[in-house]
Amino acid sequence: MSTITSRVLCFYDYGEPLDVLRYEVAEVADPPADRVRVRVEATGLNPADWQICRGFMAGSLPRGVGCDVAGRVDAVGENVTDVAIGDLVVGSADYAGQPSAGAAEVAILRSWTPIPDGLDPVNAATLPMVVQTAVWTIDAMGVDSDTTLLVHGAGSMVGYAAVQVALDRGANVIATAGPALEADLTGFGAHVTRYGEGMVDRVRELATGPVDLVLDAAPPVTGIIPTLIETVRDPNDVVTVSNHDDARQLGARVNLDMLRINGWPAYDPTVQYAAKAAKGEFRLPIGRTFPLDDWRSAVELSLGRAPHGKIVLIP
Repeated sequence: MSTITSRVLCFYDYGEPLDVLRYEVAEVADPPADRVRVRVEATGLNPADWQICRGFMAGSLPRGVGCDVAGRVDAVGENVTDVAIGDLVVGSADYAGQPSAGAAEVAILRSWTPIPDGLDPVNAATLPMVVQTAVWTIDAMGVDSDTTLLVHGAGSMVGYAAVQVALDRGANVIATAGPALEADLTGFGAHVTRYGEGMVDRVRELATGPVDLVLDAAPPVTGIIPTLIETVRDPNDVVTVSNHDDARQLGARVNLDMLRINGWPAYDPTVQYAAKAAKGEFRLPIGRTFPLDDWRSAVELSLGRAPHGKIVLIP
């Protein structure tokens, strides 16, 4: 094993992503203990990447972006026994304190699972962060077969995944979404309604009364939490992944707060959902793929909030 150079997308200061991101060559060291290094084949981008650029979970700089990575192992750290050089894996980049994360030619992974037969690297790279957020949040909410769940923002990737996870558990799912992914969500078995004026009445009509729980998976929108509270019996029944400040002020819950209080789950659902995806039992749509060199176009589309699927970079 040896340090190698890689083209990377990274930043040295916090700020708006298109202002602070740089595309340059950096050295990627040997993987430390309990880590592996991969030659990246695909990287899924997430809204969280842009929040990290803005200072969320601030840490040492420079650091890379791109948490979700599919790649082929080229080096393993001490204590790693479950994969070998040459294996194709999908996992989460160890971006903290690293000049390179997933948006690069080479990345260090902190967690991984083999990509099963039937699942290509591009689709595999859509999974880790979305699946973890959706499954862990649905678990923390206690969604089961007796639950009528409203997924607000079901056209977002976390919302799209949460609909499938909740339906798989037997829940009655109502989903708010725009027209682009409505047919998909209806096909899964959700009752879909549009955003906008009259949404509360439409949701209550579909649920024949208040819903049991709400998962707000939409991008941050000022004023949506009070509207969602109208669909339930108690503000505590609303859980958001994005509108943190409004939720805390109004008695709704934030998924990250719930996970911190209950303890971060010890299991990674990426393993299970990669297997499901390989068998056609779970999927996330891909909005577009971009070569790594065209990272700016990829970031612009992602920031535009209407990619209609995951944006994936391919070195």
